[in-house]
Amino acid sequence: MSRRLATLAATVAGSLALTAVTAAGPAVADTSSRAPGNKPLVKVLGADGVAFDSTWGDFDIVEAAVLAVLAEKPDSPLGLITQGKQRLTVFLPTDRAFQRLVTDLVGKTPKREKAVFKRVAALTGDIDTLEAVLLYHVVVGKTLTSPKVLAAAEQSAAVPTAQGGTIGVRQDRLTVRLADADRDDLDPRAVLPLLDINRGNKQVAHGINRVLRPLDL
Repeated sequence: MSRRLATLAATVAGSLALTAVTAAGPAVADTSSRAPGNKPLVKVLGADGVAFDSTWGDFDIVEAAVLAVLAEKPDSPLGLITQGKQRLTVFLPTDRAFQRLVTDLVGKTPKREKAVFKRVAALTGDIDTLEAVLLYHVVVGKTLTSPKVLAAAEQSAAVPTAQGGTIGVRQDRLTVRLADADRDDLDPRAVLPLLDINRGNKQVAHGINRVLRPLDL
């Protein structure tokens, strides 16, 4: 594990002691003309099968990472994405986002998704750290469709995450950027074709082009 990721491992150990399923923060109204459905996000992620491929714009790596955590920690709060009745919003890094993370941290760019996943697992070093990084992408208790994300961006709002930290939401010209705890790296932005995944249900997701980092690496 790199020195920077070792620091992350030590820091998130305390963060995981926070109550992930009741992340506190400013309320965002969830109103709709009809009752939302209960289709869980995990079914959307697994719709094309659980396999790595050559399509860098989808979510094979984050899916594999979530399954790896749940295999070792069945009671992880990440299991909420299998329970469609629980409201939540996930900012999903694309496979390319994880490739960029590996390039930034080790200076090399794996050419295959499977190799990226293995490198991410090695960099985090233990399942608790990987879990914490993933939970930093989850907002529990709120179904934030794209209009609500845009409204939050207009206010430069801070959104609480299941990891215990917060992410900033702000406008950047024609897109939305998410400000994480790493002040030295580029902030992720929303990927416009990948908004409102699973819309109409209590669990929604938005694709982002970089991995959110829970502390300054």
